[in-house]
This record gives sequence, C-alpha cells and structure tokens, in this order.
Amino acid sequence: MANNMTTSNQRDAVRLFARMGYAARGIVYLLVGGLAALAAFGQGGQTEGSRGALERVLTAPFGKILLAIMAIGLVGYAMWRTIQAVNDADHHGTDAKGLAIRTGLMVSAITHLLLAFFAASLIFQFGGSSGGSGGGSQGVAGWLMQQPFGRWLVGGVGLVMIGVGIAHAFKGYTAKFDKHFAMPTQTQQWAYPICRFGLVIRGLVFVIVGSFFIIAAYQINPNEAGGISEVFSTLRSQPYGQWLLAFVAVGLFAFGLYSLLASIYRRINPAT
Repeated sequence: MANNMTTSNQRDAVRLFARMGYAARGIVYLLVGGLAALAAFGQGGQTEGSRGALERVLTAPFGKILLAIMAIGLVGYAMWRTIQAVNDADHHGTDAKGLAIRTGLMVSAITHLLLAFFAASLIFQFGGSSGGSGGGSQGVAGWLMQQPFGRWLVGGVGLVMIGVGIAHAFKGYTAKFDKHFAMPTQTQQWAYPICRFGLVIRGLVFVIVGSFFIIAAYQINPNEAGGISEVFSTLRSQPYGQWLLAFVAVGLFAFGLYSLLASIYRRINPAT
C-alpha cells in the first residue's frame, strides 16, 4: 500500500513538473515570437532567440522570481522529455522511426536543461550572456568540433534537427498531437488551428537551424551554426523579408500558445 502511494505521488510530481515545463516553454516562445513580430513592424521589439527572451524576463518586475520559476519549469520539462525518451511513455516503439523520435526527445531534454541552466546563470550572475540563441548554437558546434569526428558530429546534429523539424511540421499538418490531448471539442475549434500553425512554423525553423549546422560541418566553421535569432536575420535579408519575419514570428507565438494549451490539456502518463 505504501509503495503504491509513493508511486502515485511520484507520478503526480512528474505530471506537475511536466505541465510547468510546457508552460515555461510556452512563455519563452510567446516572448520570442512576440518580440520578433514587433521588430518586423518597427514597433520596438527585437529578433532574439530563446536566451535573449529569458534576458528580457530578467528586466521585468520581479524578473528574478519569474526566471527562477521558469528555470524550475524547464528542468521539469527536460525531466519529462527524458522519461518520454527512456521509458517510451508515448509508446513510439523500438523500430527505426520510434528510436529516431525518442532520440529527438532526448536532444530536446538536453537543450531545455541547458536553457534552464542559462536562466539560473542570469539570476545568480546578473546576465552578461549571448543575447540570443546563436551563441549557444555556435558554442555547441564549437565543442563538438573539438571532439573526435567532430565535423561529422556537427553534421549529425544538423540532420537530427532537420528530421525533428520535418516531424514537427508533419505533426502540425496532420494534427497528430490530437491523440495526446484531452481537450473539449468546443475548445478544439479555435485551438487546433493555432496549434497546427505553430507546429508547422516551428518545424520550419528547426529545418533552417539544422541546415546551419550542416553548413558549419561542411565548412568546418562552428560560427556558421546558428539558432532562432540567426533564422530571423536570414529571413529578414530575403526579398519581402519583413513579411517573412512577421509570418514566422507569429508562427512561433502560436507555438507558444500550443505549449500553454499542452500544459493544461496534454495527457501525461509517466508509466509505460
């Protein structure tokens, strides 16, 4: 009886941290997308990545408290992603497709854990950071380059990110997330189009970021790697760049809304 109660309490704790994690991720993308949309129309925003968005939180009233809550949430999200990958909580299986998805989940866990550490460093060291996501991407690429077969590792990361991006876009286009949601039909009518759009655009961003890593591997230059802020810069330099930037910014804002909805409505089953 005691063991069952302990297990039940552990599952409840995992669900709580997972929901906090989805919410924290949602806030990050709301900030990233919202600031970029404002910048696209010259309203004072900035095209920053996830790290830049966290730096903005620090400047808000009670910024350190908000950052601490978000850091805890991001750790919770990393924990949930690890459980999904290791325990196969969503039953992806052990075939090639399932293992690829679970590898992507593990990469997501590591990424969000690093983002949580970055948020904690802002609290205790008063910032002084990269100002965007590019510093983090270039740092990762630089570290990988120093390892045996580093060039191939960087290229492998790029391929994984492209695969994750395509999977995200497919998940949004087909609304495959529906099987993991317990959302009232009335809410679905307005929420699902937002979720689908957000997932497709985030998938597109992942494909572009993965391409940056492949270019970095090809040129053996970690400075060619980039994150969301570099995606924004690339889009802005294209014909009709302002509108491309605005379109992607709104999409990332929609992904933030999707994450907030997931924090409420997603089915979270820690046990397989």
